[in-house]
Amino acid sequence: MKLFAALLIFTLSFFVSGENKEKIAWNETRQLTWDDFRGSPPSSANFVASTNSGMSFSFSYSEKNGNRTMEHDVTCNFYPDQSWFKPGKVSEYILKHEQTHFDISELHARILRKRIAETTFSKNVKKEIGALYHTTEQERQDVQNQYDLETDHSKNIEEEYRWRQKIAKQLKAYERWK
Repeated sequence: MKLFAALLIFTLSFFVSGENKEKIAWNETRQLTWDDFRGSPPSSANFVASTNSGMSFSFSYSEKNGNRTMEHDVTCNFYPDQSWFKPGKVSEYILKHEQTHFDISELHARILRKRIAETTFSKNVKKEIGALYHTTEQERQDVQNQYDLETDHSKNIEEEYRWRQKIAKQLKAYERWK
């Protein structure tokens, strides 16, 4: 059973987080800088910067004498090599927009941690935790898209500030799960 748990952690970590890409873990004391964006902008891009961030998770599950034990780890990462900006077209204001994308990913990592902590899993833990992840990931993507839609990719200054405050407030509400 221990071997199964170890293999499961390795397998899920590999498939969920992708290849061994360089990554920066979300940290409330470390904000993104333009030096973190190392990717090349596509020539067809209609916007001046793009943040690639997301959640990954791993877990182990064991059962001994009828007692189930599950441990899990949920992380939020920024991927420098898949994130880019157009030199000469960006500002600190745009960088804050990109930071908010990263913050939205962290918010959803906290939501996933909360959901996992509050769920009583059956023997189908792999399927159940996968469903929680996929639901939360879809919500994360929807919020990212809504953010860009409502702020018009940062062009709507009033909405931009509203969203920054909204996400900061939600991060505080989920602080227990950071």
